[in-house]
Amino acid sequence: MFRGATALNLDAKGRLAVPAKHRDALTVQSGGRLVLTAHPHRCLLLYPQSAWEPIQEKVMSLPSLDKQESLLQRLLVGFAEDIELDNAGRVLVSPVLREFATLEKQVMLVGQGSHYELWSQDGWRAQLDEALTQGDQVLPPEMGNFSL
Repeated sequence: MFRGATALNLDAKGRLAVPAKHRDALTVQSGGRLVLTAHPHRCLLLYPQSAWEPIQEKVMSLPSLDKQESLLQRLLVGFAEDIELDNAGRVLVSPVLREFATLEKQVMLVGQGSHYELWSQDGWRAQLDEALTQGDQVLPPEMGNFSL
């Protein structure tokens, strides 16, 4: 289970040092073999490879002639990169993916249960601002009786 939000820095080569608590969880689940890909919200998704494979199968089973579904295939599968944690616990974020998500030095690694999202600092703040200004509208109708 991946959770929590952590502010991190990319180094000059685009490497991200994954904090030990997250690195350990990723290593246990996938031996350090990961998939990094684009998300339509302009962030990146970081999955253990074993968790990514069923998602890729599902996405690729969508009809490729449907415009919306082929766009999703292009984003999720077309940008997907197999990466590994190096000996120092870092992952390399390619220039293509850094450009897609407008990642510069400061980034946010945000746990989402089965995976992590990687956001630019500005992109993350915009997501938070949007969620906070929507108030009660943040919850989908299916969660109308939900309470914390």
